[in-house]
Amino acid sequence: MFPVSHSMKRRNEYTIKQALDEMIESYGMKAKLNSVKATEAWEKMVGKMIAKHTRNVYVKNRKLFIFLDSAPLKQELSYQKTRLVELLNEEVGEEVILEVIIK
Repeated sequence: MFPVSHSMKRRNEYTIKQALDEMIESYGMKAKLNSVKATEAWEKMVGKMIAKHTRNVYVKNRKLFIFLDSAPLKQELSYQKTRLVELLNEEVGEEVILEVIIK
């Protein structure tokens, strides 16, 4: 056998994160995982008071659908849709949401 230099060994090593990222990509799960991250980020971003009035949050076709039980809150958040998109994408780490729809 040939001795393996330390530098050769390093090039062939994967971190656990790299291996998981590669697996997620190869199984086509990245979009679903990012959707989950975006919905989980909702409460963290808006806080407990707004989250308490949120009845449902989901992602479909790169749109985040938010269902609220408060008309004034719907109105207030509708003015901040662009900012919400920016914050959610920042939280996830890539552009996964193109639009926020408040219902």
